Amino acid sequence: MTPDQAPATRSDAGTVLPGRSTSLLREFDRRRRGRFGILFGGQSPWAALQAWEDWAFHLMLSSGKQIELCELASGAVLSLYRALLTGEAQGDGLGPNSDDRRFRDPSWKRPPFNILAQAQLAAEAQWRAATRDIPGMGRHHAKRIDFLGSFMLNALAPVNFAWTNPAVLDAAWRTAGANFAAGASLLAEDIARLARGKQLKGLEEFKIGENIALTEGKVVFRNELMELIQYAPTTPQVHEEPLLIVPAWIMKYYVLDLRPADSLVRYLVDQGFTVFMISWKNPGAELRDTSFDDYRSRGVMTAMDTIGEIVPGRKLHAVGYCLGGTILAIAAAAMDRDRDDRLASLSLLAAQTDFEEAGELMLFIDESQLALLEDIMHVQGFLDTRQMAGAFSVLRANEMIFSQFIERYLLGQPRTPTDLDAWLADATRMPARMHSEYLRQLFLDNSFAHGNYLVDGRAVALKDIKTPLFALGAERDHIAPWRSVYKVELYSSADTEFILTGGGHNSSVVSPPGKSGAYYRISTSDASDKYVDPDTWLASASQKQGSWWPEWLRWLDAHSSSVRVTPSYLSNAAGGLPSYGPAPGSYVFQA
Repeated sequence: MTPDQAPATRSDAGTVLPGRSTSLLREFDRRRRGRFGILFGGQSPWAALQAWEDWAFHLMLSSGKQIELCELASGAVLSLYRALLTGEAQGDGLGPNSDDRRFRDPSWKRPPFNILAQAQLAAEAQWRAATRDIPGMGRHHAKRIDFLGSFMLNALAPVNFAWTNPAVLDAAWRTAGANFAAGASLLAEDIARLARGKQLKGLEEFKIGENIALTEGKVVFRNELMELIQYAPTTPQVHEEPLLIVPAWIMKYYVLDLRPADSLVRYLVDQGFTVFMISWKNPGAELRDTSFDDYRSRGVMTAMDTIGEIVPGRKLHAVGYCLGGTILAIAAAAMDRDRDDRLASLSLLAAQTDFEEAGELMLFIDESQLALLEDIMHVQGFLDTRQMAGAFSVLRANEMIFSQFIERYLLGQPRTPTDLDAWLADATRMPARMHSEYLRQLFLDNSFAHGNYLVDGRAVALKDIKTPLFALGAERDHIAPWRSVYKVELYSSADTEFILTGGGHNSSVVSPPGKSGAYYRISTSDASDKYVDPDTWLASASQKQGSWWPEWLRWLDAHSSSVRVTPSYLSNAAGGLPSYGPAPGSYVFQA
């Protein structure tokens, strides 16, 4: 029992003594800080202020850096002046970049809009230079300042304003201003929908169990944390080894079972695998004390135990996606440490196990930010869906905020929503204790990679993993950067096949055969091979066209026995397990 938990004691006069008083005051402080954090949208003003102070102080002391920035600014001004005289935005590499989607429309090549685009890009280049290579400035603060300044510059970009966006002006000319009327109408409708807690227009067309998450199956287990779905076989013979998928609980599982044409679950079932899927509960305040390890013990391990009752005496293929892959890797390390040989293979899809280079999410993680976030969750019992979604949107503001603002409200031409958009809008909450432990132990302390993470009171590390390993990274993944994913080859003791695919965190995984523009790179390494750093590997790995799914299937086949068995679909009676209804289950519908 900690001092804060000490029972109240009273003097003879009945006065509450300091132990109880201290506990009440600290609880008051936590709730006050939590309300403060909610007011500021979950962001710590002090964390940002520290970064700005660090930048300003060390830049002030760096006269040479100041001169360098002045020279860069002078060069940009001269370039803009020449462009203004000639009408051509050329010189100094500041013209619109072909990779910059904001200025992809051909109308940005016309003056004066080409000058506006060049000025914007010059300002962004100036800011990047102003936040780099400043002696004495903390690396974390430099990244935060770069991000904060870039966000403000992006918000003020000419593309975001009707009178400086040629595509918007052209649309206004063609429609006699009808685009503004359509945009205003859509804005009013969106505000009304969000106020009522409803989805944006068009997303309601995607309904779970009706046109997404359609793969046939049955819920064979349920506890307070998850449901376990077993999918029906579609082939007369199936692999002897069942396959368990552990999705992230940050979002819902059906990103892996969208429309039948895009469903990874359907693809695996059609290839003769008996597939099981965990569907996590969307937690409320009642699960505030659920720990990160509970997701391993009462989630992953309980699912494996249940599969062992349904399909006894067989090894299984374990697949983890995103955060589900992280907890699965920890479970696999503990199993290999304890000589639990139930795993035939381990596949980690866009999942981090080393958090030293954890990507842009680290911008929101330091002691001040975490303390405030913990106080918010102390008040709520969970991290709210809006707070989670807001963080991800800000990281990709140009794509997820500003471009949608232009399409919906300036052009009045919202793009047709997809099943992936509907899934992205269907966010979940995070239990308070779990999320705190996840951020502190993995993001801040990197305890799993460092061998300090405890399972059942004993340390586990990536080095404990000896099960054959498949790892997938994505080139444009800002949540699990591929170089971070790749480092599993460095720390594990397993033979590893690594695939780098195009796309982002979600689109890279949803990559069925026939997907336009899909490509990947692949390599295989034995546990005894010398480590090759990711950039050297990238330079030598040849690119292949097409989906990575068949390549992964080949790898799964190589780690499966040659035995094929007749499926006994949902033989719950023999296993003594009750039935909990058809797939997709009930937890996936929880708002």
